[in-house]
Amino acid sequence: MVTEHILQLVRYGIDKGLIAPSDKTYIVNRYFAVFGLDAPEHGAEEPAHAAGLYDILAALLNDACEAGLVSDSVSARDRFDTELMDIMTARPSDVADRFYRDYRQSPTLATDNFYTFCYDCDYIRGYRIEKDVQWKTHTEYGPFDITINLSKPEKDPHDIAAAKNAKISDYPSCLLCSENEGYAGRAGHPARRNLRIIPIDICGEQWGFQYSPYVYYNEHCIVLNQKHVPMVIDDAVFAKLFAFVELFPHYFVGSNADLPIVGGSILSHEHFQGGNYEFAMAKAPVEKSYTIKGFEDIQAGRVKWPMSVIRLGHADHTMLEEAAAHILYKWRGYTDADAFVFAHTGDEPHNTITPIARRRDDRFELDLVLRNNITTPEHPMGVYHPHEELHNIKKENIGLIEVMGLAVLPSRLKYEMEQLKHALVAGRDCHIIPELEKHAAWADAFGQRCAGLDEAQVQSIIEDEIGKSFMKVLEHAGVFKRDTAGAAAFDRFIASL
Repeated sequence: MVTEHILQLVRYGIDKGLIAPSDKTYIVNRYFAVFGLDAPEHGAEEPAHAAGLYDILAALLNDACEAGLVSDSVSARDRFDTELMDIMTARPSDVADRFYRDYRQSPTLATDNFYTFCYDCDYIRGYRIEKDVQWKTHTEYGPFDITINLSKPEKDPHDIAAAKNAKISDYPSCLLCSENEGYAGRAGHPARRNLRIIPIDICGEQWGFQYSPYVYYNEHCIVLNQKHVPMVIDDAVFAKLFAFVELFPHYFVGSNADLPIVGGSILSHEHFQGGNYEFAMAKAPVEKSYTIKGFEDIQAGRVKWPMSVIRLGHADHTMLEEAAAHILYKWRGYTDADAFVFAHTGDEPHNTITPIARRRDDRFELDLVLRNNITTPEHPMGVYHPHEELHNIKKENIGLIEVMGLAVLPSRLKYEMEQLKHALVAGRDCHIIPELEKHAAWADAFGQRCAGLDEAQVQSIIEDEIGKSFMKVLEHAGVFKRDTAGAAAFDRFIASL
């Protein structure tokens, strides 16, 4: 059966255009070598059409495990199937050449074809992403995207044990380094054999363009500095963002903040995230316009959003870069004790910005989200961070993606919400169910509305309440609150400019 499974995979590669029909014998022999076959097994038949990639790889992985070629753990299987896919995946130079041939016709054609390629070569594992639970919740700020992330594989006990005994290595330095391209992986570091990175120029520096393997939204890309340098939000970052937007005018791009708590999960490597998607924040209107002294030609305003967002617009992005730098450096040193905004405590800085750039026809737009990472004994994880009463839904950092209105929620919620639904339909007390105890107080607020409803109706209510909790998460992360005092504090900062 191994031969038939190999022929299925080769048929898939031909059907998807990963390899040419004339490559067939060469690729088959490469796979025979991997599986230790000297010749095809007797009776193996060549398929007219390939099965789905998930089924083909699952069969080959089972073959490899039975033959003792790979241990039966999540990361070991992932390392092996990326080795299989890499045999059919074009070399980085060939992928880049095709990208720029397409780019000469249009940036959209280049990204469309590269995105499809990343799916076809299984760097983006579409069959895992399909497991993610997704819905929209309508709020006063627009429709929020809610995702329970199931595409990242769970930690396997075998992998945890292997990582404990694995040789410590600092290569690649992090998950974003360009050295990940083609890397075989190891315990504690995922395989990236079929990763391909497109070289791009950002303000005279060498950067890379790739897609996220977990694509939280359409064409979710990562833009990374080829050097392993830390995240920094300074005046240069705005020029870099607009350099990317000029290369790919159909994409937005943004940067996580550069401080712990309010920053992303990887602060050690400068990178941006972008894509071909319009988040709720991008659609949110400006609710109050401002004129900033020295930048009177720029449209500026406060966005109707749960977090504190200044939107700038102008046809000349260099004007926006200058205005953004002015706002950034004012904000870095800004203190308003009445609003509990402190630039520093001792030598520790607290103020920074999450910037997002996009193009609007012949104009450029820049959203600056004001961030502050101060902590207190009452809120040890951050004052402008999800407070403890929301940790049953979200306790992780609020990074760029969440800022824009997409909740990336932990996988545990799928099981917990399923149990909660059954409990509410049955009228059970969640306070005495161990796995639901953390959700009990939250569920008390809407549990009575579920009486007499069926499971589908209760599911809809739970999803809506999760979305409302995420809205509160963003309101907690907002530096200037959505009330009269908060609006006045926002105006005081603008006046300081």
